[in-house]
Amino acid sequence: MTSQSNRLPVGALIVLAAIGFTAITTELLPSGLLPQISADFRVSEATAGYLTAGYAAIIVVTVIPLSLLLSRVPRHYLLIALILFFAASNALVAIVSDFGAAMGSRVVGGIAHGLLWSAMAPFVARIVPAHKVGKALAIVFSGNSLGLAIGAPVGTALGNIVGWRAAFLVLAASGVVLALLAVWLLPPVRRIPDAPHPSLRKAIGQPGVKTVAVAWPLMLMAHFALFTYIAPFLREVRLPDFSIPLSISVLGVAGLVGIWIAGITVDSRPRRWLLITVAGVVVSVALLPLVGSVLPALALPVTLVLMLVWGTGIGAMGIYNQSAILRAGGAYRDAANGLTVLTIQIGIMIGAMFGAAALTLAGPLLIPIAAAIPAVVAFVLILAGRRHAYPPGPKERQATLAEATSPSPPDGAQKTST
Repeated sequence: MTSQSNRLPVGALIVLAAIGFTAITTELLPSGLLPQISADFRVSEATAGYLTAGYAAIIVVTVIPLSLLLSRVPRHYLLIALILFFAASNALVAIVSDFGAAMGSRVVGGIAHGLLWSAMAPFVARIVPAHKVGKALAIVFSGNSLGLAIGAPVGTALGNIVGWRAAFLVLAASGVVLALLAVWLLPPVRRIPDAPHPSLRKAIGQPGVKTVAVAWPLMLMAHFALFTYIAPFLREVRLPDFSIPLSISVLGVAGLVGIWIAGITVDSRPRRWLLITVAGVVVSVALLPLVGSVLPALALPVTLVLMLVWGTGIGAMGIYNQSAILRAGGAYRDAANGLTVLTIQIGIMIGAMFGAAALTLAGPLLIPIAAAIPAVVAFVLILAGRRHAYPPGPKERQATLAEATSPSPPDGAQKTST
């Protein structure tokens, strides 16, 4: 299928979304099953947590060199291979009896995860019409929010019912099924013969790339600073324990709402709506500490509303930033996209550490205020990046042009009788 067609390859996009769902669920599943995993391997829960931390760390180390090394491999073959690597990683975690072997198995999944997200968006951009890239990305990245809202909680529940190993085996089996569907539905896309060789140095040199590669991780730093420590914050404002899983589900569902909003605006008014969504995140998280003292009787519903705004903004900004980095990267968009995969993982890790520092130094009540700080910096960068990083979309440019070319009123037209 060529990008000249005006129709979206819906089947391929749904498969890609499902692959993204599997990747996010694979990344998050150990966090919900730490007690069972630690007991089975006879390690502490803190040690078992390295199954998640090590997964993220290996992405940071490998994503750029492996993306460059495998740049000439046809993208559809690479994506099929990566989902099989996810399946192998989950199957190995489920069957090994030693914690060290489990860590090694997670490393396989982490390598696949980084490569997946560095390859996914450029692949989508090549199989859909240029004016529908944003909408296609919205479909694909809905898998992320579904993984957070449904995949991780359902996987955790399954692990509690039938055992954590069975949950990983189910995830492995779903990966095999997705690989077969990918063979059937993903169109072959070969590298353009005269395309420049992927170069990280040249990608960084493209106007706007550095701004997106910093602003996007700052937003995720803000998100994970609060999200990682949402439980102590909610307990500090004296909300019931059931508000913790409820809040996580609200954030996941809100992410889907944000993706829907981005899907209908990213190809026409991306700049305006990105600024709106980031501003919404800043305001909502900054107001969270005030709810318990200002509206104690309505603390839970108001908190959930603020989380709905927060989650919507985070879900939407991923689509706007993904579109922005592909645009800013130009001929080097593959390398530019790989750069953001790296900086995003760094942003997530720093966000968790930043949240921990806020928790230790300022207490759980002020974690949202700390989280708002990097979000404000991101807002300023987006505001300043009008020319290259976050330019106006077609309808925004049309509106600006219409205002600039509208005839001025006659000299006396503005005068009114009193």
